[in-house]
Amino acid sequence: MAEQELINTNQELSNFPNHVALVMDGNGRWAKARGLPRVQGHHPGAEILGDIVMYCLVLGILYLMVFVFYS
Repeated sequence: MAEQELINTNQELSNFPNHVALVMDGNGRWAKARGLPRVQGHHPGAEILGDIVMYCLVLGILYLMVFVFYS
C-alpha cells in the first residue's frame, strides 16, 4: 500500500487505535519444522518490523508494543 493511500485511509477512520501490540512468536518453530536453523525463522519478522513502524507513524498510531519471545 502506498504512503498516500495510507494517509487517505487514516483520514477516513475516526476510531483508529492509538496503541497497537504485536506478538512475534513461533518463527523459530516455523524454521525448525522446515529443517532450517531457528535464526532463519526470525529474519523475515525482523525485516518487516521496520515497515510496521513506518505504517504506524503514517497512520498516527502513537504507541507500538512489540513482544518478542525467544527460547
